[in-house]
Amino acid sequence: MIPLHKLEKLPRSQRLRKIGKTFAEAELRLLRDGQPLSSTELIYFADTLKILLQDTAFSAVVTQALRAALEILHAEKPEAAPVLRALNSIKHLLLAETGRYPADWDFVDGDGKLESGRRRFFAGMQVYLEDIRSPFNVGAMFRTAESFGVEKLWLSPLCADPHHPRAERTAMGCVEVLDWERLSEDPFIVSNNVLNSDRNELLKVPNSGPFMGPFFALETGGVPLAEFPFPRRGIMIVGSEELGVSPQALARSDASLGRVSIPTFGAKGSLNASVAFGIAMQAFAAGLSG
Repeated sequence: MIPLHKLEKLPRSQRLRKIGKTFAEAELRLLRDGQPLSSTELIYFADTLKILLQDTAFSAVVTQALRAALEILHAEKPEAAPVLRALNSIKHLLLAETGRYPADWDFVDGDGKLESGRRRFFAGMQVYLEDIRSPFNVGAMFRTAESFGVEKLWLSPLCADPHHPRAERTAMGCVEVLDWERLSEDPFIVSNNVLNSDRNELLKVPNSGPFMGPFFALETGGVPLAEFPFPRRGIMIVGSEELGVSPQALARSDASLGRVSIPTFGAKGSLNASVAFGIAMQAFAAGLSG
């Protein structure tokens, strides 16, 4: 930790960044490792807040938050949860003050490492991510799929890498515990996958595991979410952020279980891919657990 007298002498922007980083490091240690702050550390952070309270450039809202955090740290025996929230609040306030707003993948989470043996899933509930290009969306979809009990996640050849730092940061460990596989070829356009009336047709994809339907697509123009009969076993296809589900995958879905759509009421009329996926997955899981 930087000595207080050195912090006071730093230019304002540099002082705020240094203090913000110190609070972030303490927050991460408390959150991930469960290590409580020592009495010496509590005193240090309280004194740091006193330095910040001398800064007249802060707005009234920020000043009030600084005082509230100081009150928490000054408590005789502060509990971990209020201390953690105080550290998090000050960290983000200082980031905003210096114009360094955090990206979505910068947020920390208290889940820690996940154990694959502890996860529960619905046998037969599977998802195919078709050309999801954003690592953030891929990571968010992994986390959503794991949370709602997906048995397996399939990725198209052109999906963003789940091991991209932004994807892993957003997935919060779910890439490691969720069964997933990237297909070597597009399963809906390879030459030996002829569309027919068999709703449970096995699609043969070179160098990949069995890709078994039935299939349904999350796409516009389908059955409203509340009315769609989610199957006990099936693969939900989620299309790219820009173009949606491909014509080939839509054709296969229409010949199988069809399409499910999320009704919207605003002027935009569409949702972010990972947000739409989360809404659909909750309905899918609710249908299987009922």
